[in-house]
Amino acid sequence: MTGYLVQPASVERFRDGFDGRIVTPDDGDYESVRGVFNAMITARPQVIAQCGTVRDITAALRFARENALPVAVRGGGHSVAGACLVEDGLVVDLRRLNAVTVDPEAKTATAGGGATWGDFDRACQPHGLATTGGRVSTTGVAGLTLGGGSGWIERKFGLACDNLLSVDLVTADGREVTASEQENPDLFWALHGGGGNFGVATRLTFRLHDLPEFSMALMLWPGDQGRAVAGVYRDLMRTAPEEIGGGLLYLTGPPEEFVPGHLVGRLCCGVLVTCAGPETRLRETIGPLLATAPQGQVITDVPYAGLQSMLDDPAGFRNYWSDENLRELPDEALDRFCERALDMVVPSPSQHALLPWGGAVAHGQDWPGFDRDNQWAVHPLGLWADPADDDRAIAWARNLRADMRPWASGDVYLNFIGDEGDDRIVAGYGEENYRRLQRIKADYDPDNVFNRWHDIKPA
Repeated sequence: MTGYLVQPASVERFRDGFDGRIVTPDDGDYESVRGVFNAMITARPQVIAQCGTVRDITAALRFARENALPVAVRGGGHSVAGACLVEDGLVVDLRRLNAVTVDPEAKTATAGGGATWGDFDRACQPHGLATTGGRVSTTGVAGLTLGGGSGWIERKFGLACDNLLSVDLVTADGREVTASEQENPDLFWALHGGGGNFGVATRLTFRLHDLPEFSMALMLWPGDQGRAVAGVYRDLMRTAPEEIGGGLLYLTGPPEEFVPGHLVGRLCCGVLVTCAGPETRLRETIGPLLATAPQGQVITDVPYAGLQSMLDDPAGFRNYWSDENLRELPDEALDRFCERALDMVVPSPSQHALLPWGGAVAHGQDWPGFDRDNQWAVHPLGLWADPADDDRAIAWARNLRADMRPWASGDVYLNFIGDEGDDRIVAGYGEENYRRLQRIKADYDPDNVFNRWHDIKPA
């Protein structure tokens, strides 16, 4: 609580000259504008500034400063921690700034701060170009990238932040700065994992890669066959080429045409294999999995942008996510991973995920937000509808983390977790990187205005 109620007359003055739209609780569509991906986030800001220009962003930050309002920044609204809302404060809502422009000759793309990966991928697809984005189309480009940027094609092209060429930023005091390897290089380093701690990202420019062909396989087995499948999958990924991505997922069998009726609504083990190449190349890799006789499967060429939108998580559910990163995955760890899947809420959109790092991720630059030596991420992704399941769902995720601790590196990919305390934030960066991030934070946001995303406290 700010203890300060913004006066209507002050809001009306703010509206004058504002290119976008100012939304307050008195507006009929306030709840729909306020709503975010995670239904457990109930914060109610006093003002939502739907910015139409960079000038609007500067005006919104000035209004917040003059009225002593805490600030949140909204891009895709996908943060499980609810970083894009703030109780009684002001939200800098960037969703109107979602344009994506592609330069196919230079193989670059520039995205507005409110763009989603759906916006980005659809703009790049006609040119046969792509870069690593989120695992669903609804995730915001800025939030995912500034937090590191894991996605399905990372083993081939690196993390999203590995492909970041520059960021235009508005700081808390209204300065417009550009961060790149040539300009403000310390800030540029910090934006490769430091999240929204340093300002409002208004434009992000990326390196693109040729991706004229793409394919995927999704295979399903009954949950009680999961351990055998998991062993085959682990061994396959140890030698898989960099073109191959995906993950092993315990999930509720979906009501899809390729899913047998006896698996619908039941705990299933699924393997998604993505390939930065045609179906023929994909099939060369997945033979060992096909030999285990999946009971439901779809194997096909598909546009990369099409895959991204096929896998969208539904909004409006209660969410709790977490993560443990592993440098090895012995049989005992795999046993515990598979056993814990029985605790997941079923039926629900939850996923009990095992994701492979490696490939180009392991070869990338040592930015602050990721330990490149990790080989696997164990990612409980909880989504459920009934508040009565809160304790069960959260316990499942925490117990899975505890199960993995004997093999965990201690690192954490912060985009995969909610608020788990300051120690986990430091663990996500490493002590030395965190101290450097604190010094950079003091240069660009000494008053810690931007504190909603895994807060880095200025030194």
